[in-house]
Amino acid sequence: MNIEKIAAAIEADAGESIPGLRDSLSEMEGGERARVYTPEQIALRDARKALGLTQDAFARLIQTPVRTVRDWEQGRFAPPGSALFVARLALEHPEVVREYVEAP
Repeated sequence: MNIEKIAAAIEADAGESIPGLRDSLSEMEGGERARVYTPEQIALRDARKALGLTQDAFARLIQTPVRTVRDWEQGRFAPPGSALFVARLALEHPEVVREYVEAP
């Protein structure tokens, strides 16, 4: 694998230099693995952050124990469809979900 050639192509496509890219490509070539995230984990975390909520506040919003939210975000358990729906709604229409965050 030509790491420099691959890195140059990725950076050309991105239109900018990407710090740590060559190190990551070297690790990949050496068979080193980092943590793997599922789309569900990423959606939940991104939705929570888009709303500006901590895990505890997000858990209260969806009326779920904070430990469960942590388990979902850390990949120990897959979140149910209802939690993924709230995440999708928060990402696509945060103003709708914020009404419930700010409600008494």
